[in-house]
Amino acid sequence: MAIEAGDFRTGLTLLIDGDPWVVLDFMHVKPGKGAAILKTKMKNLKTGSTQERNFNASTKFDAAEIIRKQVQYSYNTGDTYVFMDMESFEQFELDAAKLGNNKYFLIDGMDVNIVFFEGKILDVNLPDKVEMEITETAPAVSNASATATKDAVTNTGLRLRVPMFIKEGEKIIVSTSDGKYSSRA
Repeated sequence: MAIEAGDFRTGLTLLIDGDPWVVLDFMHVKPGKGAAILKTKMKNLKTGSTQERNFNASTKFDAAEIIRKQVQYSYNTGDTYVFMDMESFEQFELDAAKLGNNKYFLIDGMDVNIVFFEGKILDVNLPDKVEMEITETAPAVSNASATATKDAVTNTGLRLRVPMFIKEGEKIIVSTSDGKYSSRA
């Protein structure tokens, strides 16, 4: 299906030079002279790189056939992470390098979405926030200021800063977008 640059919207996936790209942001610009252009910020779903690109508003692209499948995180063995489709019981393996920092947010039994392009896994989409347990941190301080923080490590190995009142064994909510403490669980 052909898509014109003038029909862009956030989240649209298209093929450019054989690679799938997703539109993160766009803006129509009409200069005083000449044709309108479209300024975009896009992410290459294969490499993860982002670029700002300009297109003529009449440029046409093919839609990228992206498949999203809900799966459950099962376990990991070394650098291999295993996910299972709970309907067909098909298993998918992904190495730690491809997961990147997302591996620190995976909790056994967690439902996630896997993004496929041409039969290959491109990405794992996590929930916005996850509940984790603190396994290492300095003792809690009751009279510290509200903004004071200390280092902590979660049950998945994620290192982050938490408020001074958080204790070992306590459950917290962590944002998966930036890996920062959000609140107590």
